[in-house]
Amino acid sequence: MRNSRALAVCAAAAAVLGAAAPAAVAGNTASNIVALPGVIARGGQMTVTVNGCPRGGTMSSEAFSTATLSPINGTDPIARGQATIDSDARPGTYDISVYCSGRRLTRPNAFTVIGGVRGGLGGSSSTGATPTDMAIGGGLVAAAVIGGGVFWLRHRSEKHA
Repeated sequence: MRNSRALAVCAAAAAVLGAAAPAAVAGNTASNIVALPGVIARGGQMTVTVNGCPRGGTMSSEAFSTATLSPINGTDPIARGQATIDSDARPGTYDISVYCSGRRLTRPNAFTVIGGVRGGLGGSSSTGATPTDMAIGGGLVAAAVIGGGVFWLRHRSEKHA
């Protein structure tokens, strides 16, 4: 009976130590890739932070060119970098891959690219007024002249009566 209790205690201690070992080693290995903002338009600039990257490294994605991660001075080994989203990136979610301290780490669905807004001329790409514009404008002016004339004649007739 005593042997089975001692065996159970040893197994529980080994399980606790086995679970804690990766956490103790994780201080110098890349982990926790954070991309801010999480939703960004094409051509926008994004900041990526990686824990466990004391000497810096590189980051890459299908939505931007390879960029540098620089170490941040502090007690925790953190690296940060900025990337500009390609202007021709298709809307959707993208992964980020980080190469740091001899390891490659990928965070799936790290950020989302949304379609950019097309500013500028929009539907008014022709120069000058089209024949349709002239017809509509002419009709409105004619209606205003006729309406004003009717109002003026009625108002004038009321004064004489």
